[in-house]
Amino acid sequence: MSLYEQIKKAKANQRKKFAVLIDPDKLKLRDVDRIVQLSKDAHVDYFLIGGSLIVNNMLDELLNQVKKQCDIPLVLFPGNSFQLSYRADAILFLSLISGRNPDLLIGKHVITAPYLKVSPLEVISTGYMLVDGGTQTTVSYMSDTNPIPRNKADIAMCTAMAGEMLGLKLMYMDAGSGAKNPIPTEMIEAVSGTLDIPLIVGGGIRTPEKARENVEAGADVIVVGNAIEKDPELITDMSIAIHSYQNSQA
Repeated sequence: MSLYEQIKKAKANQRKKFAVLIDPDKLKLRDVDRIVQLSKDAHVDYFLIGGSLIVNNMLDELLNQVKKQCDIPLVLFPGNSFQLSYRADAILFLSLISGRNPDLLIGKHVITAPYLKVSPLEVISTGYMLVDGGTQTTVSYMSDTNPIPRNKADIAMCTAMAGEMLGLKLMYMDAGSGAKNPIPTEMIEAVSGTLDIPLIVGGGIRTPEKARENVEAGADVIVVGNAIEKDPELITDMSIAIHSYQNSQA
């Protein structure tokens, strides 16, 4: 079963998933072992690997190091067309549908499509929606786009609906790394209520309580990165908060 089919099946069964985001530019390789061990112990579902810059050559080395220690799927979360590696298991093929930058809607995809066509990577088309997190994030600056205002749930809802109708397989709502404010629960509920495809939510999630609120609002996959970089021990509590949702619904 493909990774995407697993995510769809989990959504159908109300089994919420937890992804730890690792940015090779921010996490030193000597700290990776600790993150991986905590993630294994906490039954983390996925590692998302990527960032808005990745100015070093650590991507392949990081992927190799993680693969040696665990079988948690490695999913590329690329910030640009150069952040590609055969050493991952899958890639979120991101189209920034919240913005109006043609390069990030389709332009960069044309460049990378031939590479991905012959790669062993599972390619998962993903609508990427940037939501205002209370501060300018790296992704908003680098993408030269304005995020969706956090009080405009109707815009987010219609954007997500359009993305699904265009055939995108996943929807990813992100407040961006280092966001002051997470995505409002009301917006998650509105978007989730309009979609049949799985919904990923990330950005500004700093506590297990907020992670739990997001899955209760309809998020199918929760992504946490910045908070874990500062306090890796959060992995355990985050995982419990997210994975316990299914038991509470039984």
